[in-house]
Formats: sequence, C-alpha cells, structure tokens
Amino acid sequence: MATLESVIVEDVNKETEKAIDREKTCPLLLRVFCSTGRHNSLQEYSNGSVPANELQIYTWIDATLKEISGLVKEVNPDARRHGTVFDFSLVYPDKFRGYRARSVGTTVSGQKTPDDNKTLSQLRFTIGDYLDIAITPPSRVIPMRRPGGRY
Repeated sequence: MATLESVIVEDVNKETEKAIDREKTCPLLLRVFCSTGRHNSLQEYSNGSVPANELQIYTWIDATLKEISGLVKEVNPDARRHGTVFDFSLVYPDKFRGYRARSVGTTVSGQKTPDDNKTLSQLRFTIGDYLDIAITPPSRVIPMRRPGGRY
C-alpha cells in the first residue's frame, strides 16, 4: 500500500527584496516618457534620440508603479481623473535591434490593481532603461464586455 506524502517545494530563485533606506541611499534618475492613449514608437528611441515627451524623476529602485503614476499625476493634470489608466512598458537597449519594450504593468487612478505594488527592482529595471507610459483618460477607455454580451 502506497503512502501519501506532502512535499513542499521552496522557490530558491525567488528574489528577496531588501528594504532601502531612502534617507541614506542616493536616488536614481528615472527617464519616463508619457503619451496619451498610446505608447511611443520604438523608432523614437533609436539613433541616440528619445521622444520629446520626457519627464525626469529622481526616485529609488524600490519605487512602485503606483508611486510613479502619482508623480506623473502631479505634473499632468489630465491624468488625475478617476479611472485614468497608466499602462507601463520598460524600454531597454538590445544589442541587435536598438531598443526593445515589454509591458510591465497597469495602474488605474483611484482604483487598486494587482500591479500597484510592483517595484522597479521587481521589473528588473536597470539604470539606463526607460519607462514608457501610455496614459488613457477614462473617456477613452473601452469598456470590457461582461458575460452575456453586456457592457
């Protein structure tokens, strides 16, 4: 007769984040590029140039997406409206193709999302990378269909 065993496997590769003392740690320069309703084209990051819509933020590697969207809202009054969607992409250099981008999360003004507490460190942000944010006002957000075909 076989016996049943419970086996717990621990994720050894899981990164544990160290708390950063913001009083003693120098902030990094985060270069953020915001556009309304869309992301910037990767071609705008080529040949040593960047898009014109740059926002420079001094922050720490433990900054969350919610914290960054709050800083963007301070300088962009249109982004303060309840329901505004912030779609984050990390833009980083690639040896062979110039720059690449990958979606890293979404926050919504005035609402909680699963991505709110993602930190730059968890996103594998490296100094020299950029954040590209597509800001979509609530009037331009397409409602999702609910089961049964209703909006």
